[in-house]
Amino acid sequence: MARIRKVEIRNFRSIRSLDWCPTEGVNCLIGPGDSGKSTILDALDLCLGARRNLVVTDTDFFGLDVTQDICISLTLGALSDSLKNIDTYGEFLRGFDRTTGTVEDEPRKGLETVLTLRLTIKADLEPAWALHSDRMATVEPPRGLVWKDRMTLTPARLGNQPNSNLSWSRGSVLNRLSDERADIGSELARAAREARAGFGTKAASQLAGTLKTVTDTAHNLGVPVGTSATALLDAHSVSFGDGAISLHNESGIPLRSLGTGSSRLLIAGLHRAAAEAASIVLVDEIEFGLEPHRLTRLLNSLGSKEKVPPLQVFMTTHSPVVLRELSGAQLFVMRVAAGTHSALQVGCGDDVQSTIRSYPEAFLARTVIVCEGASEVGLIRGLDDFWTAQGYASLQAAGVAYVDTGGGDADRCFYRAEAFQRLGYRVAAVQDNDKTPTPAIVAKFVNAGGYLVAWRDGRALEDELFMSMPAAAVSALIERALQLTEDGLVDQHIKTKSSGRASLATVLQDGKDAGFSAAARMLLGESSRIRKAGWFKSIGKMEGVARDVIGANLDASDAGFREVVRNLFGWAHA
Repeated sequence: MARIRKVEIRNFRSIRSLDWCPTEGVNCLIGPGDSGKSTILDALDLCLGARRNLVVTDTDFFGLDVTQDICISLTLGALSDSLKNIDTYGEFLRGFDRTTGTVEDEPRKGLETVLTLRLTIKADLEPAWALHSDRMATVEPPRGLVWKDRMTLTPARLGNQPNSNLSWSRGSVLNRLSDERADIGSELARAAREARAGFGTKAASQLAGTLKTVTDTAHNLGVPVGTSATALLDAHSVSFGDGAISLHNESGIPLRSLGTGSSRLLIAGLHRAAAEAASIVLVDEIEFGLEPHRLTRLLNSLGSKEKVPPLQVFMTTHSPVVLRELSGAQLFVMRVAAGTHSALQVGCGDDVQSTIRSYPEAFLARTVIVCEGASEVGLIRGLDDFWTAQGYASLQAAGVAYVDTGGGDADRCFYRAEAFQRLGYRVAAVQDNDKTPTPAIVAKFVNAGGYLVAWRDGRALEDELFMSMPAAAVSALIERALQLTEDGLVDQHIKTKSSGRASLATVLQDGKDAGFSAAARMLLGESSRIRKAGWFKSIGKMEGVARDVIGANLDASDAGFREVVRNLFGWAHA
């Protein structure tokens, strides 16, 4: 069961340069559109597929620059005995170092024996497949894989001409399940002849007028057609080959009539059964045509949960369902820097894996706002809704996603943010300021390009709202709190935090007399954020508050608070 150990692509379509060492099992590529995910699958297919020619145009060259050759090199490990045959491939056997991802021209102890297959396309658009090693680089003519071995290594591509895999046509997965073949060539030929003769007998009377005209015209012109021209099925139209034998259900309905999702699911299962014969599978947009529960079954069929992967799978996706089902070791984020593509492994750290489970959408975004708690997520979502209703572009249109780190430890927000930074995302961290995070962690985040939002003067979000909003907005916040909490809870919290010196009634009177004094505002902030009993401590509650109260009153709020909020949205849209 051969495996691709290293992928090297140069000047192919949108990729100028890529070096990538995939994993043994599932390799799921994620990232923004036009980042090169499908191009990688096409490169694997073109280089490794059993084909003698292919159609190439100038648009397949990076930047349409035909002076820079297309070069796709695949280093193959887990070689079968035939691929390690010294007489056939001895001069091309090389060594692969798994720890460094490097290929050495001479195999040695501690290295895996590998072969490198290279597809080169020059300005003449003629593809050339050849084995590569430095010691044989100047030898002419170049050597390629034996055709039988090329056929064995050909990857299966789900979703590409699925009907061909549901018949016994050349290259079909059905032919890889076993060595069984239907030896019925004579029967097929006889059936074709009977079909032609039977049609001619019935058609003669129905087309008599036309056939007489053709016969008379032929005789007049001296064209030999015999006594009379006849109408028979064209021999080419009814000739049968292996592809004429296809799968049907018990009612005789062809399985090619299955829906897209069902076809993919069945074919994936068949490829799994045929893994010994063809162990590399390519799937573009794996979620296409499948409901979530069937998508999960497809991933399981491809070996996503197995310790010893039965297949090496290369797939692309934009589905959160897929991300939840896979581990961080199976996910790779596509990035481009200085013209060089890279596939960055998401990884299996606790913070990363839990974020994949809870917020998979964030890994499919361009920009991530990591929030200390649910309140911050609700604030941003609500304000985004408010401004979108005013005709402004939404954060979702800008490819922004949010992550809630659950509050608690002040450093947790930065640990999550760092994981996204490492993968090349634009990241902002939004945190309360009532607990002080470790300065070194904050500095590391900012120095790596992170955008930091912290409420002022040691405040939590609720403190900032009650201290910064105009009196009318504070009254609206209190009214909303009364609607969202149990009867008497707001009054109880105020009494608790003031040690009985104030109540809801005295605070409301303060609002009428003084437009809510600084002391009253501070007390409201502290009372509203009692952990696990906060007035607005959920995404939904704070989202409604932000949409209905904060957005409408932001322009009349304290200038410092207004600047913090607007700067965050400006950064997110940049």
